[in-house]
This record gives sequence, structure tokens and C-alpha cells, in this order.
Amino acid sequence: MHDLLTAREVQELLKLDRTTIYRMLKDGRLEGVKVGQQWRFVRQEVEAILSGTHSAQSALTQRASDILPLHCIQPIQDIFAEIANVTAVTVTPDGEPLTEISNPSHLYTLLTSHDSSQQAYRECWQRLASRFEVSTDFVACFAGLHAISTPVILDGAVVAVLIAEQFYADPPDANDVSQHVEHLANTYQINSRELSTAMQSMPVLDSNKRLQFGSWLRRVAETFEHIGQERATLVGRLQSIAAICTLDK
Repeated sequence: MHDLLTAREVQELLKLDRTTIYRMLKDGRLEGVKVGQQWRFVRQEVEAILSGTHSAQSALTQRASDILPLHCIQPIQDIFAEIANVTAVTVTPDGEPLTEISNPSHLYTLLTSHDSSQQAYRECWQRLASRFEVSTDFVACFAGLHAISTPVILDGAVVAVLIAEQFYADPPDANDVSQHVEHLANTYQINSRELSTAMQSMPVLDSNKRLQFGSWLRRVAETFEHIGQERATLVGRLQSIAAICTLDK
């Protein structure tokens, strides 16, 4: 049975003011359940923060996984990526993948067979995930291609970031493509002819698609937000019921 603490008890244990406690609750560093109009916190988690064994990133990743039902958002992401003819992934605010890759290109499959290129993609996701503002800007990413991202926001906090990538926002220069092919072939020991074919097959956004792409991505993220809010409301009600039953024992 979990021992539940009041906000005041958490303040005293962590030596923090009330505002900081609720900020930690909002950004996922601290989890709580609402009983009536009051928040209650699990003693074991608070003590883990005190002992240094509590991982803020683990809590944030877990919070994103809990709030966003991945079995619901994955097919939506898959359909968007297929229709838009891009690759898509949803990541945590620190760039760790939450979903499976949707519509991976042949180039992505070729490159991610190597650990070092997988890390390059992760670094790109981390950079995109750090751009918390809603933006329609395209960003130059791995292998000379472009990407765009938008945050998934719940209760004013960024819980995930939706990324679309593996496309050219503008028609590429042939010399630049050749240089990228040569660099990638040498770096990852991949057949240059196969790489060249894969690079040439990458989609190029036309002017109309380029103008609308950011709003399309944002609408998908808003769908995730709606699903997450519905899920959070339901989970919150169930947790409140569970907490009341625990307090009655």
C-alpha cells in the first residue's frame, strides 16, 4: 500500500516552496493524484528524489507514455507519414523515441543499420525536440535532408514532440547530393550506387506542400493532445478513486 503525502508534507521533506512543488508536478518530475481539491503524493517517490535515485528523465518518459496511449497515436502517425510521403516519429522532450518510425525511407533503412548513424539521427531528434515553440521552419538534418517538428502540449507542458523528416524542403543541388553520397558511403561503408539511388528517391516538397506542411503537422499534434487530454482525465479519475479507497483503509 502506498503512503500518500500532502503538498505541505512534501514541501517539508524536500525543503522547497509550494510553487516549486506544483511546478515539478506540472513538468512531470513529481507525480501526484488529486483527491477532491487536494493533491496527494506517493512517499516512496518523494524519498527517491531525496536519495537521488529518482530519474527526472525516466519520469518524463514514463509520463509521456502514460498520457499518450501509443497504440492510439501510432496508427495516426503512420497514416500521416504515408499520405505526406515522409518519415515520422514522436519523441520525448529530450529526443528519445516514443513511437516506432513511420514510413521509413530506403535511405533511413540503409543508414540505420549502423550504430553510429543511429546516433546521428538521435542527435537530430534531440535538436528538433529542444525547439519547444510551435514553428513552421524546416531544419537541415542528417544526410542533407530536412525535418520539421512541433510540440505536443498538455496542461501547458510539452510532453512530446512530433517530427517529420527524410525529405527535401527545396530541390537539392546535384553536386551537394553527390558530396553527401560520397561522405556517407565512406563513413558508413555503404555501397555508393545504392546510396545514390536512395538519395535520388527522397521526396521533394512542392511550393504548395511546403506552405501547408507545418499546419498539417500541427493538426496531427493537436489530435495527439486531444487523445492525451481524454486519457489524462480518465486516468486522473481512476487514480482519485484508488486514492480514496486507500485512504479509507
